[in-house]
Amino acid sequence: MAEVIGASDQPLLVAEGLAKSYGQLAACRDVSFVLYPGEVLAIVGESGSGKSTLLQMLSAQLPPSAGRVSYRMRDGVLRDLAALGEAERRFLFRTDWGYVHQDPAQGLRMAVSAGANVGERLMAVGWNNYGRIRQTASSWLERVEIDVARIDDAPRTYSGGMRQRLQIARNLVTEPRLVFMDEPTGGLDVSVQARLLDLMRSLVNELGLAAIVVTHDLAVARLLSHRVMVMKEGRVIETGLTDQVLDDPREPYTQLLVSSILPP
Repeated sequence: MAEVIGASDQPLLVAEGLAKSYGQLAACRDVSFVLYPGEVLAIVGESGSGKSTLLQMLSAQLPPSAGRVSYRMRDGVLRDLAALGEAERRFLFRTDWGYVHQDPAQGLRMAVSAGANVGERLMAVGWNNYGRIRQTASSWLERVEIDVARIDDAPRTYSGGMRQRLQIARNLVTEPRLVFMDEPTGGLDVSVQARLLDLMRSLVNELGLAAIVVTHDLAVARLLSHRVMVMKEGRVIETGLTDQVLDDPREPYTQLLVSSILPP
């Protein structure tokens, strides 16, 4: 992805000097960057590189040991997430943010119907017309390639790929401004991954969403992101436009990562 869809000169999310330590263990060290509206950033690195810890701090699920994360609210004011109350953070997840987990069971209510999973997000932002909610849920099931005839089936009866597509529908139905994705294709077989990636790329482009994607799969980063940030031992060691970093990496670690995962 080359062009940033809907980018503006005002950043949507700003990370400044983020760090997280657990005793003597530094899981994340001095990470700073900005994310613009419509931009997709991939955070890549091996297991233990700190990328998931960073994503949790960026999404206000984990307080940083140092530094801060600021988010531009709908009124245009850049707010420090640490200064928001619990109710304000919950409101952001209902209205402005989505979060796609690697394990769909973490992002879905497995015992209720697919339609209810999508409809609940609409109700959380104030929708109260049952007919309209069900019609919109049906439309979104179609958009994520799930047979509408299965709208009343619970996700526990779905395949892994269907569950992940349903989780995407649940997160995107309210058209959030920012979506966090944690290894969104992890655990799926190759053919299912390819189908899911095509779907995610199409929806992100169509809706003009900003997104932060954590992945160890550089093919996912190449297909989805405008920019890549490479992490090692809690630090960002290289960042830049996706094609530049993956085609001509500067740092030896990135070169090793690319050569060991991507074909020549």
